[in-house]
Amino acid sequence: MSIEKVRGYFRALGIEEKIKEFSVSSATVALAAEALGVEEARIAKSLTFKIEDRTILIVAAGDAKVDNTRYKAAFGGKAKMLTAEEAVERVGHAVGGVCPFAVNQGVEVYLDVSLRRFATVFPAAGSANSAVKITCEELERYAQTDRWVDVCKLWRTEETTA
Repeated sequence: MSIEKVRGYFRALGIEEKIKEFSVSSATVALAAEALGVEEARIAKSLTFKIEDRTILIVAAGDAKVDNTRYKAAFGGKAKMLTAEEAVERVGHAVGGVCPFAVNQGVEVYLDVSLRRFATVFPAAGSANSAVKITCEELERYAQTDRWVDVCKLWRTEETTA
């Protein structure tokens, strides 16, 4: 089970206590926000894509949507989401619990700038009923990436009011 992979990864870092498990589902942005009692935008959703043999995982704010033009400019190809089966196979986590922690080797992890407006965010922890409260700096460190991208839309004030 992938939550056990994440738990083991966090245990090795001395931060296992950060994982919160719920008696209800947190598999979607709306369900996670409800389980945590926070606004949907603070849910750090993990979006998984493929470009040929590349597996790309982008962590973005819950209110952001991938902008195809920005995605193509950043990654050199069209955004094609993984199927549920491909997510398990290529990333190592099932849909609903996909997170940037303890992923399979070769997965490219990116953090979208839509997250930076929050002091803390809440990514999943490998299961459809878990989350981690984490700062963006901690997210960068524990996801083992320093690659920030700007590939999302609809989270900026000027985009939502235009």
